[in-house]
Amino acid sequence: MGHYATVWDQKEASEIIKDWNGVDQVLLRNPHGASAKISLHGGQVVSWRNEQGEELLFTSNKALFKPPKSMRGGIQICYPQFGDCGLLDQHGFARNKIWVIDENPPPLYSNESTGKSFVDLLLKPSEDDLKLWPHSFEFRLRVSLAVDGDLTLVSRIRNINGKPFSFSFAYHTYLSVSDISEVRIEGLETLDYLDNLSKRELLTEQGDAITFESEMDRTYLRSPTVVAVLDHERKRTYVIGKEGLPDTVVWNPWEKKSKTMADFGDDEYKTMLCVDGAAVERPITLKPGEEWTGRLMLTAVKSSFCFDQLELQSKGF
Repeated sequence: MGHYATVWDQKEASEIIKDWNGVDQVLLRNPHGASAKISLHGGQVVSWRNEQGEELLFTSNKALFKPPKSMRGGIQICYPQFGDCGLLDQHGFARNKIWVIDENPPPLYSNESTGKSFVDLLLKPSEDDLKLWPHSFEFRLRVSLAVDGDLTLVSRIRNINGKPFSFSFAYHTYLSVSDISEVRIEGLETLDYLDNLSKRELLTEQGDAITFESEMDRTYLRSPTVVAVLDHERKRTYVIGKEGLPDTVVWNPWEKKSKTMADFGDDEYKTMLCVDGAAVERPITLKPGEEWTGRLMLTAVKSSFCFDQLELQSKGF
C-alpha cells in the first residue's frame, strides 16, 4: 500500500482507516508525530498535521463527507477541468471518484521515496466518465510525508487514448490561517493575472505583496516555482513549491459569497485561503502514450525568515 524508506517499522508509517461513511483513508505518519490523511474518495488529502498536532489544512465545519460530492477543504484534485471553463461540472470529476491504491506503480524519481512515508493511488475513467469526457487515461497520484513534515503530491497523467486530448488541472489547496486580514502572499508581485470576478480580465499585480480586504479569485500567470503565504498572527509561513504547474490560483470567498455556499460557514472565510498550483490558462495536451507530471510541495515553517531565504531553501525542490 504505502512505504517508508527509513529504519522504523513500515506498518507504523502508513495504515488504512475508514471515515464515518466507511470510505477508506490512508493515514501517513513520520517519526516526529506529523501526519497526513488521504481519502480514496477523490484522492483528496483531508488532513496535514505538524509535529505539534496542529492542523495545517482548512476543512469547513459544514463540509459534506458523503460521496459523490467532494469535501469542502483539504487538497482537491481538479481534473480534467479547473473551475467552470468547460463542459464538465465545476473542477471536473476526479475529485468525486473513488480511487484505488496502486500496488505496483511505475517508478518515480529516485529521491521521491527516500525518508518518506507515502501512498500511490490510481484513477481510471469509468464508462460514465467516458460518456462525459471521451478520453482514456491513467492518473497516478503519489502523496508523501517527509521526516521534516513536508507534504508532497505528484500527479502523473498518461494518455492511453488513440488520439490527443487536452485538460486543465489544479491542486485546490485550502490552507488554515489565523485571520485572513493578517495574511499576505509573497512571490506573485508584478505578475499578470486573470481576474475571475471580472470575466477573466487580464490585469497586472501592483502591490508589493498580496493582502486581503475583499473577495479574491485570481489566476496568476507564469508564476514562479515558489510562493510564500505569511500568517503574521500564528508566526507561520507556508512555502508552496511546484513543478509542471505554470499558474497560481488565489481564492477567498469573503463574506457575501460565503453566505451563498451551503457547505461553508458564513464566517469561515476568515480562517482559510486557497493557493493552488495549477495549469489553467493554457491547457495541457497529451499525444497518445505521452505522460504529464505535476508536482506540489508544501512546507510550514516559523515566520522568522524573509522570502528570499525561503526561496533559497526551496532551491532543492
